[in-house]
Amino acid sequence: MVKDALRQDGFAVLPFDGAVAKWAAAAEALCDDMLRAGPPLRHGATWCVGVDALANAPDGSVNDVALTGTWLNYVMPPTHWHSAQLSVVFPGYPKQDATDTDAAHAYRINRCAAHVDGLHAEGTPPRRHLREAHAFIAGLPLNACAASPLVVWQGSHHIMRATFAQCYSGLAPQRWGDHDVAAAYQAARRDVFANCPQVAVTAAPGQVVLLDRHLLHGVAPWDSAITDPCRKVAYFRPVGPVADWLSPSF
Repeated sequence: MVKDALRQDGFAVLPFDGAVAKWAAAAEALCDDMLRAGPPLRHGATWCVGVDALANAPDGSVNDVALTGTWLNYVMPPTHWHSAQLSVVFPGYPKQDATDTDAAHAYRINRCAAHVDGLHAEGTPPRRHLREAHAFIAGLPLNACAASPLVVWQGSHHIMRATFAQCYSGLAPQRWGDHDVAAAYQAARRDVFANCPQVAVTAAPGQVVLLDRHLLHGVAPWDSAITDPCRKVAYFRPVGPVADWLSPSF
């Protein structure tokens, strides 16, 4: 059932696993240490992006608590886990930074800043280049908070993958990063918005959210009715061979 959801929908939320909950508790303690140190915040101090912020070991463990659980049966674990991202969202997200254009801020509010990971915006106007060929995306919630949930466009990985396959057709994988895919990427997103259901994905500590690398996703604005101090998630996004990037994650 999980495999079917991953292939058809592009995402799956796995059930509670005690081993994952133990890891999440250890990771949350380090996340709180990071927050107390005053990390850089974005969007009017409503989001800590926390890239590579978790001091996990190369085997993924945190303070000798193993990164384990049944979710690993659905992925190809890397030989070396990168330092996980610690994404922390605060009440009021997203406020507008001085460097945000009105259009970019509106997109973050109205479309939840929908994106495919690994495609970096470069230059003015922004061009899109493949800089990180992620193998998959795994989100591990660190606290129980339903505000600003992950948002996905169900089945969008099929549209996005077909678009990228066409973009890179005839190009050697080592040249994919040099090729600007901005126009095709924007057109594919419009296709997704018109044809794929937008789904808010909530999960609690002890669960894992798996995403196909090509799934369009973002973060919803904070619901002002929710009074939690923040929402914390650790994300693993291992980078794999560029030549494998056009294939399904699962």
